Amino acid sequence: MQQVAIKIASQGISPVLQSGIRSVGATILVALWMWLRGDSIFRRDGTLWWGLGAGILFALEFVLIYVGLEYTNASRAVIFLYLSPFVVALGAHLFIPGERLRIIQVIGLLSAFTGIIVAFSESLNAPTMRMLVGDGMLAVAAVFWGATTVLIKAGPLVSVSPAKTLLYQLGISAVVLMLGFLVWDEPGITKMTPAIALSLVYQVIWIATITYLAWFWLITRYPAYKLASFTFLTPLFGVMFGGIILNEPITVSLLVALILVGTGICLVNRKQSNKSLIETCSDRSRFSKKFYQTCLSSGYIRSLQPHSAFWGWWRLVLYR
Repeated sequence: MQQVAIKIASQGISPVLQSGIRSVGATILVALWMWLRGDSIFRRDGTLWWGLGAGILFALEFVLIYVGLEYTNASRAVIFLYLSPFVVALGAHLFIPGERLRIIQVIGLLSAFTGIIVAFSESLNAPTMRMLVGDGMLAVAAVFWGATTVLIKAGPLVSVSPAKTLLYQLGISAVVLMLGFLVWDEPGITKMTPAIALSLVYQVIWIATITYLAWFWLITRYPAYKLASFTFLTPLFGVMFGGIILNEPITVSLLVALILVGTGICLVNRKQSNKSLIETCSDRSRFSKKFYQTCLSSGYIRSLQPHSAFWGWWRLVLYR
């Protein structure tokens, strides 16, 4: 629904200003939510620099998205933007203990991305130089999106409230986007209708506040690359709601894309067999902190026989 809401609001509000208003409104709502819950915004918890880093990445991502859309079309933008799950998967594999990828999960990511290409294949015509500039911006935005997720998951932000993590990003992006609106001399608000106003309210309350809070809550509890695989559904739902609300065509390629994305998500989230995990986690020759953290996070050390589990737990104690 986000793509549909942005498209409706863009009829009367220029893109960077629209994103800036969304960030400002959501910043106020998240800060109010933290105040009502008694969460301290300014408590020292060692996350300041990490939060600033996440906020800068978040802001740059949206600057590149909205500026890039001035150079390329939305369908091409979707394909390049959803390179992000691969960035998350690679970053999680390298920097987050216990989130190493298996071949079956790589195949799942490729299947889901193929679904995105199938859904938007009609837009992949011969690009002009202007389009290539926009495509490049969207590809870099995808890297920033994925890097933000990995930064949050791999650092101390994963241990603070999702609201504070989100507040860092919304607050910094609000400042950057509003400055961007002034620098690029956009037309701003050219008209306001009930549909445009409702679209903007929807973006502020539902998308940038409620769904983002839910997303960052999920990041603290589930593997990053598995969550990222579900984001492939977002553009497909955008096309579906575009057909329902804006009467845009829904084609057979969309149904094929849904099957490919669904298959990919199933493969990414497929659990390793009990036998395989028990054999690897009980292998006494594997003397590595990261290895045993992986076994512990899988939950299978607790299912081993006492003598095998003893070795896993003892090595975790030694290496923590």
